[in-house]
Amino acid sequence: MDSISVPPLHEAYEMLLSKTRNSNGENGFDDDQVLVEEEIELPVINMNHLAESDEVRRQECKYAIAKASQEWGFFEIVKHGISNDVFSGLRVEQENIFKQPFEKKRKENKFFNFYRWGAPTATCIRQLSWSEAFHIPLTDILGSSGSNTFSSTIQQFATQVSILAKTLADILAEKMGHKSSFFQENCLLSSCYIRLNRYPPCPLNSEVHGLMPHTDSSFLTILHQDQVRGLQIVKDGKWVAVKPNPDALVIIIGDLFQAWSNEVYKSVEHRVVTNPKSERFSMAYFFCRLMIQ
Repeated sequence: MDSISVPPLHEAYEMLLSKTRNSNGENGFDDDQVLVEEEIELPVINMNHLAESDEVRRQECKYAIAKASQEWGFFEIVKHGISNDVFSGLRVEQENIFKQPFEKKRKENKFFNFYRWGAPTATCIRQLSWSEAFHIPLTDILGSSGSNTFSSTIQQFATQVSILAKTLADILAEKMGHKSSFFQENCLLSSCYIRLNRYPPCPLNSEVHGLMPHTDSSFLTILHQDQVRGLQIVKDGKWVAVKPNPDALVIIIGDLFQAWSNEVYKSVEHRVVTNPKSERFSMAYFFCRLMIQ
C-alpha cells in the first residue's frame, strides 16, 4: 500500500500508546472488550416482498423489519434496488480519492474539506480510531454539477439510498402506529450525509480500534461494506463479529429512532476492529433529523 496516502496515525498516537504501555505494561483493552466469542449472520430481509401483490407477504416483510429493529437493532436487506454496478463504481472512486497523498486530502476543496482522520480529541488509547473518512453532506452531493466521475457516481448512490432510507423509516413508523409524514417533514436532504470510510492496515491491531465503540446518533444508518471483516456489535451483552454479506446492505437503528419509539427499536453499540494486513473500505448513509435552532 502506498504509504504517502495514509494519515500519520502511528506518529500522532505514539505518545498515548507509550503512556498506556508504561502505566500497565500491556495494551489498553480489557479482556471483555477484546473477546469475541462467535461470528454471526444478521437477520436478512428481502425487500422485493414489499412489491408483491399479496398483501400478506408485504405485511410479513414489514413485520420482519420491525422485529429485527426491536430485537437486534441491526439487520441486512437484499434485493434493495441498488445495483452492484453502483457499488462497484463507487468503490473504484472511493479508492481513488483515499489513495491520493495525505497532504492533498487535507487541502480544502469541493470534497476534501470534509476530510477527517483518527481521533483528534482522544485522551486514552480506548478512544483511538485507526481510520480516515470523508463526511459529505447530502446537499453538497446532490447540489454538485456532476462534472467528474466521483461526483456523478456518488450522486447516483445518494439518490437511491435516500429513497431506501425513507421507505424503511416509514415502515418502522407504520408498525408503531404513526403516520409517515414525520420523516418527510423532518429528515430533509440538509440533515443527512454520507461518510466514506477507509481503515488502513494497523500494526497495533490488538491495541487500537478501527472505529471506537459507539452508537449512531441518526434515525438509521445504511451501511455498505467490503469483504474484509471488522464490524462487530453487542448482542446479549457480548461482542460478536458480523459476517460480511456481499449481496446485502446493513441497516443500523440509531439513537433518534430509539428515543422516538420510546425504546421499542434498539440502538446498539458497535465498533470496527483493525486488521494487521488488509485495508478495509465502507460507505454509510446517515438518515438524520433537521436540527431546530
